[in-house]
Amino acid sequence: MEGRIVKGIAGFYYVCGEDGVIYECKAKGSFRREHKKPLVGDMVTIDLIGSEPPTGNIIRLHERKNELIRPAVANIDQALIIFAMTEPKPNFQLLDRFLIMMRRQGISCLLCMNKADLSTSDEREAVRGQYAGAGCEILFTSTKTGIGMDELRTLLFGKTTTVAGPSGVGKSSIVNEILRQSVMETGELSEKIKRGKNTTRLSFFHRVDAHTFLLDTPGFTSLELPDDMEKEELRFFYPEMEAYEGNCRFAGCIHISEPDCQVKQAVADGVLPRERYERYVQLFNELRLRKRY
Repeated sequence: MEGRIVKGIAGFYYVCGEDGVIYECKAKGSFRREHKKPLVGDMVTIDLIGSEPPTGNIIRLHERKNELIRPAVANIDQALIIFAMTEPKPNFQLLDRFLIMMRRQGISCLLCMNKADLSTSDEREAVRGQYAGAGCEILFTSTKTGIGMDELRTLLFGKTTTVAGPSGVGKSSIVNEILRQSVMETGELSEKIKRGKNTTRLSFFHRVDAHTFLLDTPGFTSLELPDDMEKEELRFFYPEMEAYEGNCRFAGCIHISEPDCQVKQAVADGVLPRERYERYVQLFNELRLRKRY
């Protein structure tokens, strides 16, 4: 049977089969010898062992279209980055880090600003102004009033989406609201894969329907840029800077201290948002200082 790994704990993998049943599986020993490790999100082939409870063995890992490092998952179509408009106020540098990490791994992003009902139109437009050119669709949502939820469901349909963001922004409320109308009871899946007291710290896939999955992840309060990331490549993860690439006086301009830099001029002219550019400079300096040690 074909299926997808929706959870992995202590050597056990929970596979959602094409019949919608969750099977508790072990991976065949040859995977370890071949240095292959199953990941949540992997498409697999399993041999069925029993039906009460449903169990099986993973005998084949299908080819991955992509693989994320944090969280360690495979075959993601897009990332839903959730922050709150308030309570807590958005940490925009953390948001920038999320966008950089996803863009570096080739994952498109939806930016969801939750608790929109607690914000003013001016506050929402200020956020839109900062990220209008950042290469992500921007949604303003509220699970209390329903603002933006229908649009979000449409954007999630038929895709595998990883959900990420800091604690307290309403990720669980949004996921639960999406799942509320799904064909699968969330409690059923949770009970089948629950182990110990720290399940909320782990990541697992929710099956919304046969073609739509949500990967819920723990909340992040900090996020380090990858160790192998060079400061010179940082600019390539800012889509709003792409239009200026090659137009500065110096080839390979990194838009920090060079004269006749078109990006800096665009910031001075108000074409590019100053706040986001200043955070770019901060992250560049973080990478520069890190390479010294």
